[in-house]
Amino acid sequence: MKRAFLPLLLLPILAEAQAPAPTPAPAAKADPAIQKLVAQLSAKNLEADVRGLVGFGTRHTLSTTTDAKRGIGAARNWVRGEFEKYSQAGGGRLKVEMDTFTIKPDGRRISQKVLMANVLATLPGTDPTDTRVFIVSGHIDSRVSDVMNATADAPGANDDASGTAVVMELARVLAGQKFPCTIKLVAVQGEEQGLYGSAHLAGRAKKEGWNLVAMLNNDIVGNSTGSDPVLKDATHLRVFSEGVPATETPEQARQRRQLSSENDSPSRQLARYAQQATQLYLPQHQVVMQYRPDRFLRGGDHTPFNQQGYAAVRFTEMNEDFRHQHQDLRTENGTVYGDRPEFVDYEYLRRSTAVNLATLASLALAPAAPRTVEVLTADLTNRTQLRWQTPQGGPAPAGYVVLVRETSAPQWQRRFRFAGLTADLPLSKDNFIFGVASVDAQGHESVAVLPVVGK
Repeated sequence: MKRAFLPLLLLPILAEAQAPAPTPAPAAKADPAIQKLVAQLSAKNLEADVRGLVGFGTRHTLSTTTDAKRGIGAARNWVRGEFEKYSQAGGGRLKVEMDTFTIKPDGRRISQKVLMANVLATLPGTDPTDTRVFIVSGHIDSRVSDVMNATADAPGANDDASGTAVVMELARVLAGQKFPCTIKLVAVQGEEQGLYGSAHLAGRAKKEGWNLVAMLNNDIVGNSTGSDPVLKDATHLRVFSEGVPATETPEQARQRRQLSSENDSPSRQLARYAQQATQLYLPQHQVVMQYRPDRFLRGGDHTPFNQQGYAAVRFTEMNEDFRHQHQDLRTENGTVYGDRPEFVDYEYLRRSTAVNLATLASLALAPAAPRTVEVLTADLTNRTQLRWQTPQGGPAPAGYVVLVRETSAPQWQRRFRFAGLTADLPLSKDNFIFGVASVDAQGHESVAVLPVVGK
């Protein structure tokens, strides 16, 4: 009896042991084309853009729009003119618009009816089947200590001429480039008064049905020295991302609680992607993930996009200097206050711009992410089976990469390549978190998609 029974008992074990092992995916390699774009970024140009914006005296949202040399109106017109120069130099593909909208008094930071405008430069995609849209933003408006003071000089060199300069430098470098999907570079107005410009743009995206895949917000990205205490750090940039999506449904909340997936929202995956892209194209720099939607009790222009259900993150320097943020221009006890251009580290700003460019170009060249990614649970086993569907529209993937990390790990640790739409891994779903990304023949990868429970 024992001799007849033992081989039957071993058959499943032997079959599992002889199952072909999944193919480890090679480490991602830098694309020479993206490296070439990153190399074109100029600290000198960024400084010129920051000083150009500072030169308008104040860019307060409620400042003058009729003066040709001072105020928010003149600043907006100048950015539009620079975008148009880049477009002409790049063959006219970059489409420039002044997206205007009216805000009524709100009883808080808008004291009168005001016509605002976002300055928007759009690089249309070359593939008519690829409807994806990517946005990079910085806010053009500035302020001093009193958020309602629309007349005092408010240089806003770092907050946020630095972010606007990022957008402008990206427009200069990318104006002549071709991507299958659409890229939108925007200087938004009204951030300091209540995120009005970004709220308008996010609402427009929702109303017009944009297939908005990712939004990168740059706010205070040009300073490498913090105050109180003094901290010097020119090699790190923070990225903030929401953990629980603002638009989470009750069913999604139930699944999140069941799987403890609050660290794997679409915005959090976008932040991971930015961190990895930076390691690949700017190895001397590091993006530090912050597991918060923004700084403590504060918000930014990515927030309205999160509220509309889009993946959006915020880049901010590692250590802020509050002597040069939201301050009247003055000197007290030998300390200079005010957001002046001499306090911006322009090489650090170039690196912040490179983080955006590496992330944006990698996303835009990659295929769209796979759809309907699921983990199968019909069999009680220490293996993990996954399945997914091909992306809709755009370049067809050459294959897929399954990314794996321990439940306690912040970043993906292992990679496996699959040609089809299923994966079978000898790793327990109890002990690991999985994600699936599309990849093309050149190695460009989409953002990873966390699987839901298959039915």
